[in-house]
Amino acid sequence: MRDIDAWQQPWPAPAKLNLMLRVLGRRPDGYHRLQTVFQFVDHCDLITFAPHADGLIERTNELPGVAPEQDLVVRAAQLLRATSGCRHGATIDVDKRLPMGGGLGGGSSDAATTLVALDHLWDTRLGTETLAELGLQLGADVPVFVRGLAAWGEGVGEELEPIELPEPWYLVLKPPCEVSTAAIFGDEDLTRNSPPITIRDFLSGEAGNDCLTVVTRRHPEVAAAMEWLRGWGEAKLTGTGACIFAAFATQGQAEAAHAAAPPQYSAFVAPGRNRSPLLERLNG
Repeated sequence: MRDIDAWQQPWPAPAKLNLMLRVLGRRPDGYHRLQTVFQFVDHCDLITFAPHADGLIERTNELPGVAPEQDLVVRAAQLLRATSGCRHGATIDVDKRLPMGGGLGGGSSDAATTLVALDHLWDTRLGTETLAELGLQLGADVPVFVRGLAAWGEGVGEELEPIELPEPWYLVLKPPCEVSTAAIFGDEDLTRNSPPITIRDFLSGEAGNDCLTVVTRRHPEVAAAMEWLRGWGEAKLTGTGACIFAAFATQGQAEAAHAAAPPQYSAFVAPGRNRSPLLERLNG
């Protein structure tokens, strides 16, 4: 196990944006076949770990409405410990800055950061490939956060191919609602037969989100936020929402839109990143 100095600084768990999302069909197991593009945003939850020699894994701050046995951070630590045979433990503190139910992947990112950080701090050395496989047991989005590179995603989002993208400044808005991913993917009106496209198609402008119509019908707050943001740029939905976003060439342009945002929206401005802040922390 690393010495105590290695445990002091918090670890970032960044947000992600889905720059495109297509639903190609439903699998026999009920999951949907997707095509998507992930890019990170330099706006993060911050996770701090304190070592335990007795093997205890605990979280200091609970998530409202999330039972301890369902907490992805605790589950990630327990899974890493069981897989590696490690006997160490940790107290985990999450400074939650990403909104829940927003489509930014906060829970999956927290789980991935827990796997990556504790693999380093416990010196278990399982490596990226094994950690990504463990992450998939926790959620379809966890592997992209473990790998830490902007990616073209297929399957349920776990088949990843790194992709180089522009890194604009984003304004991200959270309307005053939460969206259930399960409810959106269970909606009978969801498009489930979009034809597959290529990376070249995406780079040429095929960048829609098949969930948008269902989300805006079920959640008028998202529709209203989209309408407002269209006055400043091309408004897009990330994942199943509720968060929406627009890209800007400069920080100043993004900040100007942020300053004008209606007070009912929580919002932030941050740069896009093709390389996750988690990798910078790991290798820093």
